[in-house]
Amino acid sequence: MARFTLPRDLYHGKGSLEALKTFVGKRAMICVGGGSMKRFGFLDRAIGYLKEAGMEVEVFEGIEPDPSVETVMKGAEAMAKFEPDWIVAMGGGSPIDAAKAMWIKYEYPDCTFEDMCKVFGLPKLRTKAHFCAISSTSGTATEVTAFSIITNYQDRIKYPIADFEITPDVAIVDPDLAETMPQKLVAHTGMDAMTHAVEAYVSTANCDYTDPLAIHAIEMIENDLVKSYNGDMDARARMHNAQCLAGMAFSNALLGIVHSMAHKTGAAFEDFGAHIIHGAANAMYLPKVIAFNAKDETAKKRYGVIVDYMGIADQSASDDDKVKALIDYLRKMNDDLNIPHCIKNYGADSYPTENGFVPEEVFLERLPDIAANAILDACTGSNPRTPSQEEMEKLLKCCYYDTEVDF
Repeated sequence: MARFTLPRDLYHGKGSLEALKTFVGKRAMICVGGGSMKRFGFLDRAIGYLKEAGMEVEVFEGIEPDPSVETVMKGAEAMAKFEPDWIVAMGGGSPIDAAKAMWIKYEYPDCTFEDMCKVFGLPKLRTKAHFCAISSTSGTATEVTAFSIITNYQDRIKYPIADFEITPDVAIVDPDLAETMPQKLVAHTGMDAMTHAVEAYVSTANCDYTDPLAIHAIEMIENDLVKSYNGDMDARARMHNAQCLAGMAFSNALLGIVHSMAHKTGAAFEDFGAHIIHGAANAMYLPKVIAFNAKDETAKKRYGVIVDYMGIADQSASDDDKVKALIDYLRKMNDDLNIPHCIKNYGADSYPTENGFVPEEVFLERLPDIAANAILDACTGSNPRTPSQEEMEKLLKCCYYDTEVDF
């Protein structure tokens, strides 16, 4: 038996933030990040709408990019004091992911972070609060998914929390919020969305309910991401929908080892002054993983179907040629979005550079542990090919040096 779960309500289109006026409850806690929602006036609007609905409102702000376990515990403590019956998370993936984890701890104070990380092992939520997610970036789609990513900085590892219980009750997908994204964020979140859709389509858990969402998202991203990056606001609005469709697909079809590798490399070198930003990591690793997965005949055929829908190769071409066309297309897209092709050329500012911020000797020293942790990641189980330790290390080396995957 399979399951397909989405938020109970999804409000979309310009001005849909106003849906907050219709919420019924006594107290709402709004969780936000570093200030963009306040700076552009969206936080004040959300507070106003919730007060108009008759609620008392408190704000928990300052959630950092790649939120920490400590931030989650702090937020849950604030919720325990305020006792909201609505949790409203606004912003990019980080504040929404953090708020999801806070929600678990608020409802179950004895639940540890280790308990949260047991895949599809959470107790029933909604005993104290319902959850609304409002996305301001066009990539993570956490507003419709059963996932949250939290970083344990002591381990330098990002951990996925995966359970249908943390699928929000309400999602608001208002393109007005996405118009404020800086160009680099458009690139990274857009490639995150492309990776979600591609991985969902070839996942071993794909089904008739997820395939149309994944394929249509890929077509939309193909048509609109670079235009959005170059400032086309109509394309930006369409990308906000496309990433949400990709999220609906992967939340139910799951993901693959692009995400496993991104999770385990993201904070692995933070002692050298930077993170490998999640969307950029996905963009760099996706072409390599496609080459690796295409050794599986079923995956190769499904990549061929993606290429047929995208129209980037002759339909009569062989599946091998279609896989090559897809890899070439994605690498060209990375060029158009100013994203590096490999870790070796990934600068601390995320832009391509001859000598990236991750030293070769440090990468090689940490490689066995990173590979082992990537294999254990929750996303690995639904990848078309299950890599061995040796294969994962070789694949990560290809992602470091930008060398061909021939195994």
